[in-house]
Amino acid sequence: MLLRAEGLTKVFPGVIALNDITIDVAEGEVHCIVGENGAGKSTLIKCLTGVYKPEKGRIEVSGEATTEGGVQFAAVAYVPQEIDLFMQMSVMENLFMPFERTGVTTPISYRALEERARPIIEEYGIKATPRTLVSELSVADQQLVQIARAVQHEDAKILILDEPTSSLTDDDATRVFQVVRRAKARGMGVIYISHKLDELAVIGDRVTVFRNGRSVASDYIENVDIDWLIREMTGRKLAWEQSFVPNSGDGDVVLDVRSASGPGFQDVSFQLRAGEILGFSGLVGAGRTELMLSIYGTTPLYAGEITVHGADGERAGGRSSRRKRSPEMSLKEGLAYLPEDRKRLGIFGGLSVAANTSMMSLSGFVRGGTIRQGTEKQAVLEEVKRYDVRFPTIDTAIRLLSGGNQQKVIIARTMMVTPRIVIFDEPTKGIDVGAKYEIYDLMRRLAEEQGLGVILVSSELDEIVYCSNRAIVMNQGRVVSEFDQPLNKEALVSAMFGHRDPIGNVNE
Repeated sequence: MLLRAEGLTKVFPGVIALNDITIDVAEGEVHCIVGENGAGKSTLIKCLTGVYKPEKGRIEVSGEATTEGGVQFAAVAYVPQEIDLFMQMSVMENLFMPFERTGVTTPISYRALEERARPIIEEYGIKATPRTLVSELSVADQQLVQIARAVQHEDAKILILDEPTSSLTDDDATRVFQVVRRAKARGMGVIYISHKLDELAVIGDRVTVFRNGRSVASDYIENVDIDWLIREMTGRKLAWEQSFVPNSGDGDVVLDVRSASGPGFQDVSFQLRAGEILGFSGLVGAGRTELMLSIYGTTPLYAGEITVHGADGERAGGRSSRRKRSPEMSLKEGLAYLPEDRKRLGIFGGLSVAANTSMMSLSGFVRGGTIRQGTEKQAVLEEVKRYDVRFPTIDTAIRLLSGGNQQKVIIARTMMVTPRIVIFDEPTKGIDVGAKYEIYDLMRRLAEEQGLGVILVSSELDEIVYCSNRAIVMNQGRVVSEFDQPLNKEALVSAMFGHRDPIGNVNE
């Protein structure tokens, strides 16, 4: 075995993060690890890379036991879920950092570095030149640079990939799979962590399921299916093709967008009704997030009109020009936006669950210039209970919560300002299957039971199909098609690529 971890136990105050975990990966093998958020996957990675020292257990690399700070950990190359590159440096510089681990000697010859980088860029299909700045690359190419950099290290024998396709389209994910197969063919052992269960059959040899810090099941890929994985991950049977489409959606128009143009989108028109979930689908770069940011007021509106209607059908704020639109105005009109980048834009990691939940509605708890903390905490407790947020105490730092619970805190915070329209931008990115179903059901309840208009922006077609009353497809910044239920994935994919569907919905 290239790597074997036996009996690993890691304890934090009040939490057993890993409980007697044993796992291994062989030469030329892809070993997939799945589990709900908080199951122990991240803690395992930190133990395998030497960041954490387990209280119990043993880690061997190529049969040699590791020691704290030992050179054995140099054999483990780790690629994190978030992009972790030097954005204002070139592709070739990023590929070989740190230079001492990739055989680059000083003084550095950039001509030699360029010649060395060029075949790697071609091998990995990175759409760039050696001197291209990483900031100019697509997210997919940045991810490929991360993987390519990891395997350039001279001592690397084991590659750990943490959610490598979470922000990628299916086509871009295929490029990552090709890279993984290449590493496997070179004899590397690959540990592949993913919440996208359908990927496992494509890329994996074995799969191990974590639950509550334990390894609860392990088998070869050919012996498992989606139902087995979900059952082992959650401890319960879930209907993974369950519908979360609201039994409503024919309410009054709450948002009217007409001929809107802005950074990354042109001439977009649509209406959103109370009680419906309106899905937005498209490839990366299609302009969906850019459109939502302009609707919310974060980025300017170049042309067109955005009208938010009040509860009585009248305009809540009138037509909004680029000079008037702002997040503050949107919130006053009853329009809220939940960002795609949850960790960077959605939470304040060092603050408590309570502070993150109440920060948009603090003015309601102020009397005489002082925050009434007792009233604030009681309101927070009621709200997080309503959305089933799980945490040790409301004073726990939100960064310590799982991704699903962080997302539910953001939803609770948003609902404390009583919006009538909520935009969810990639709401289940990096979230496990059990938590995904909870988020889907929350969106359905907001639309069906509270009469909100909900916009769902998602790169996962299953989310669009299982949650949306209607779906709009964007391509290159324009709306190219609109579909009603029953939604068809094949028709959505065809529209995403600008192809005409059987009923001629695409405007070319």
